[in-house]
Amino acid sequence: MLVFENVREMQKWSLDQKKAGKTIGLVPTMGYLHAGHLALVKEAAKASDIVVVSIFVNPMQFGQGEDFEEYPRDISRDISLLKAENVAAVFAPSARDMYPVGYSTFLEVTGEMTNKLCGKKRPGHFKGVTTVVSKLFNICIPDVAYFGQKDIQQVIVIEKMVKELNFSVKIERVPIVREASGLAMSSRNVYLDEVQKEAALVLYKALQYAEKLINGGEKDTAVLSKGIESIVKAEKLAIIDYIEIVDDVDLANVANLSNIKGSVVIALAVKIGSTRLIDNLVVEV
Repeated sequence: MLVFENVREMQKWSLDQKKAGKTIGLVPTMGYLHAGHLALVKEAAKASDIVVVSIFVNPMQFGQGEDFEEYPRDISRDISLLKAENVAAVFAPSARDMYPVGYSTFLEVTGEMTNKLCGKKRPGHFKGVTTVVSKLFNICIPDVAYFGQKDIQQVIVIEKMVKELNFSVKIERVPIVREASGLAMSSRNVYLDEVQKEAALVLYKALQYAEKLINGGEKDTAVLSKGIESIVKAEKLAIIDYIEIVDDVDLANVANLSNIKGSVVIALAVKIGSTRLIDNLVVEV
């Protein structure tokens, strides 16, 4: 397995693979890999000749007061895990190489899609996401890029960017991978102690309750949201950031499920102690 730290070297290698007729599957990550990331790698391996994994804790998508410095990192462990998955190359650049001195070029999806959910209290977050992902596409030159459903807003924003800017890469969503308890896999789970991990199960419990109501015929999203809220508030360690039920294509708010043909996203963000967790379910209606 090759490990590239230099942008030019990664790009040249990718171009050489394309010239040789190889297809590239890219899995963009911020490292500290877990089973959720490895599920993306496995999906990429099924459909691509070559799998490339990027490991880059992107400073541009962290706001003031967020956990950029504390974000868990263990590149040696990550490389060992990826070797076991037969990944062809890892791209692990420095921030200095990705954003040289004087860097001033950004890519942003504007409008309601990026100003709600996680974007509401994290201004500039998705500008950082789309900027770095567009750079990764230009450097690694993938045919397909794999993203986890856990970050559903991120996936939908990237899908819009790809469509509107005519990127040739295909975006594949991969379902959420959960711990045996139901807790969605996340690198930030390492921040939780055992009591907090138990409390964090309330996210999935609330989502499952809403899904049960929908399957029972409930169409009013206000009723669904109140049901979710009541379950989460019953957990003393939980503080709700948002509860939203939105369209699966453009994240538009949904008032009544009768108006939807397809699926909706039930999404929530909850703080357990000082750790902000997100989770979601995509439900056919």
